[in-house]
Amino acid sequence: MHMPKRAAKPSRLTDVFFRHMVGNMRNGVLAIARDGAVVLVNDEACRLFDLPPGANLVGMPYGEVLHGHPDIVRVLGGVFDMVTLPNRAELRLRSTSTVIGYTLSLVRDEAGTTVGAALFFKDLTDVEQIEERERLRDRLAAVGEMAAVMAHEIKNPLAGIEVMAALLRRKTRDNPDAQTLVTEIINESKLANAIVQEVLAFVRPIRLQLFPTSVADALNSALTLVDGEAARGATAVSLHVPTDLPPVGGDYHQLTQVFANLLINAYQALAGRGHVHVTARLATTAEAGALVPGGQTAAPTVVVEVADNGPGVPADVADKIFNPFFTTKPKGSGLGLAIVRKIVDAHEGRIDMTTTDGRGTCFRVTLPVAPHQHGTHH
Repeated sequence: MHMPKRAAKPSRLTDVFFRHMVGNMRNGVLAIARDGAVVLVNDEACRLFDLPPGANLVGMPYGEVLHGHPDIVRVLGGVFDMVTLPNRAELRLRSTSTVIGYTLSLVRDEAGTTVGAALFFKDLTDVEQIEERERLRDRLAAVGEMAAVMAHEIKNPLAGIEVMAALLRRKTRDNPDAQTLVTEIINESKLANAIVQEVLAFVRPIRLQLFPTSVADALNSALTLVDGEAARGATAVSLHVPTDLPPVGGDYHQLTQVFANLLINAYQALAGRGHVHVTARLATTAEAGALVPGGQTAAPTVVVEVADNGPGVPADVADKIFNPFFTTKPKGSGLGLAIVRKIVDAHEGRIDMTTTDGRGTCFRVTLPVAPHQHGTHH
């Protein structure tokens, strides 16, 4: 009598299914044995830690595998001695600035003996940035209400001072010393009024007129605008934008202001020397810098970078660079980059800065591609 072939043993099926399940998880998984050898590492873990395929890592010491990520080595180093293991803890990797949320768990055999440990983690970088933007919006709302009241109260006396100074200048035409003092009063009043106007512009809600907008056109307009407002000196500027770059959904004039402010910052940092490199490119994957709305699927994104080879920004300043009213310039209002960030956020984009003290600064603006649009027009 012919008997049908028996299916694979349940334990074998379970093992294969388990490995496929872990391998395809959206969260990273890395498991080690008691002796420190890597037992399992899934694709997401390899992506986040920039490792070769996981199968090639099995059996290697985790310290060797993760030598580029000392933060994770330190976390795993004490796992077998901890009384309470971290659950839903957060960690910013110093090697990549990626923020992860992680949970540590011990692995026990049938007898309850600890035979290993597993690290489960998720990339929270986008979530962290969204939360930071929300915290910033809350701070800006509070500061904005106070600033609006103060700006209105200051604006009227400033106008009076400027008018009175102009009248005084007419009556002291024969007194050069008085003319010098009055001119100084008028100039300082205009400077103060310009700061008040900037404060009011900052606290007002941004109203966008969204159209498919050419990033190349906005960048060229910004270069022309800045050449009329800021001293470039001998600073060289290069602009590289692909001709087939798709348009973004944006407000042409607001984006021009964003790029103009970033160029002015670069010119001021270089003080008439060095180079400014402005580039734009299309990104379609998270690894390439594309936006990931909702933390799920990457959306087509235009990435614009304004980089200089100036002195860079000190670490203690870099953390505050987008804060309103923070400035290192003697006559700055501290609102330029805060307004830039506000405009970019209104476009559902993102702005980041990377800097190395003594080696330059790069501002990166990422903007979503205009939906269902082709061509480059505004």
